[in-house]
Amino acid sequence: MIIGNRKHRRTGLTALALLPLAALAACGGGGGSDTSAEDGSGKGTISVWAHQGQASEAAALQNAVKSFNSSQSDVKAELKLIPENDYTKTITTTDASQLPDVLEFDGPTMANFVYNSKLAPVDGHVSAKTLGNVTDAIKAQGEIDGKHYGLGMFDAGLGMYANKKLLDAAGVKYPTSVDDAWTAEEFGKALKALKGKDSDGKVLDISEQYGLATEWGTFGFSPIVWSAGGGLLKDGKAEGALDSPAVVSAMKTFQSWKTYVDPNTDGNAFAKSKVALSWVGHWNYPAYSEALGDDLVVLPLPDFGKGPKTGQGSWSWGIGAAGKNGKAAGVFLDYLLNDTNVGAMTKANGAVPATKSALAKSALYKKGGPLQLFADQLAQPCGDSDISASCVAVTRPVSAGYPTVTAKFNTALNSIYGGADPQEALQKAARAIDRDFTDNAGYEIP
Repeated sequence: MIIGNRKHRRTGLTALALLPLAALAACGGGGGSDTSAEDGSGKGTISVWAHQGQASEAAALQNAVKSFNSSQSDVKAELKLIPENDYTKTITTTDASQLPDVLEFDGPTMANFVYNSKLAPVDGHVSAKTLGNVTDAIKAQGEIDGKHYGLGMFDAGLGMYANKKLLDAAGVKYPTSVDDAWTAEEFGKALKALKGKDSDGKVLDISEQYGLATEWGTFGFSPIVWSAGGGLLKDGKAEGALDSPAVVSAMKTFQSWKTYVDPNTDGNAFAKSKVALSWVGHWNYPAYSEALGDDLVVLPLPDFGKGPKTGQGSWSWGIGAAGKNGKAAGVFLDYLLNDTNVGAMTKANGAVPATKSALAKSALYKKGGPLQLFADQLAQPCGDSDISASCVAVTRPVSAGYPTVTAKFNTALNSIYGGADPQEALQKAARAIDRDFTDNAGYEIP
């Protein structure tokens, strides 16, 4: 399984970053009516679009389609793979009438596609068994006003990888679950203690080589905002949520940690034991496990006051709003989301299975598995609005205006990391987000 590279990181994190903001936010005029795919006969040929990411993912999907077609004779799925760099742009610029029966999309883009009448609810097309088997976290990503527009084969999560040998040498005690996560203050003390035993004082990797003014910036560090009790949006507004005093304080703390960060230009600082801690996602586990063996431990992110938080969400599947054969599309999705196919896909890309039954069988994520922490976090979902101390996994805002939200937030994050005043940067971002939402009537989906 090959997941410890930049290629994999982009599956679910950077599709938005690759697309011009105006194209996604404004294409089609928005405000489309509630559209539903026609039921159709439940037989015949259906078209399927998917992104072409790493080779192992593509092979797993091709095998699933081939197996589906040979398993029955009523429905034939014709798969079209589109290069990942072009994928979201292709959906955005294609008229709804020309989109396929079934299509994959990056989770945070979903609301914009619904807003522009390109996706139909899958309710009534997929079986109740399939819908009930999807994890609550991935279901939250795909739901708008009680209707489900996206179902995923896999999810994503964040954590802190740690080198036990280096922690022990510095006398640093570390958490073992989300229930005893470091506070931000304790994390700062751990960094200071580790620095005392490190030759260059650089003891933390935050995947700076990905760039913070990208979707990695939002996915990787919006948990700081949520853990501080704030939000990227609250009731459709950023002011008061993104720039609250608690968030400003948390970002000042984050800014102060830069002195401990290794730029990690080659992406291998943690694997080479140059640093003791790596703030990143599940995808780096294979490389880290191979490099550190039993010295590798997985920890939650720091708690800034309202409990530790993690981002979540990745690629999902839906039904084209102009589709004429929703029954057949649903039959295909039922098959695609069975344990065999979800297991094969998550073995190929190392991601967290997005169905309850496949998750329970996963060697990595099941109870007692080396990455159980990621599953535990995703088992406590917040959705995108009810963010409290009792939940952990937060969905990025399910809003057609998300492209503006992420662009303004990660720009502010990058400037703060570079030394800008956190309050000024966050207030500027909040004002820009709210102006855009006002100009677009809140991106309300009828």
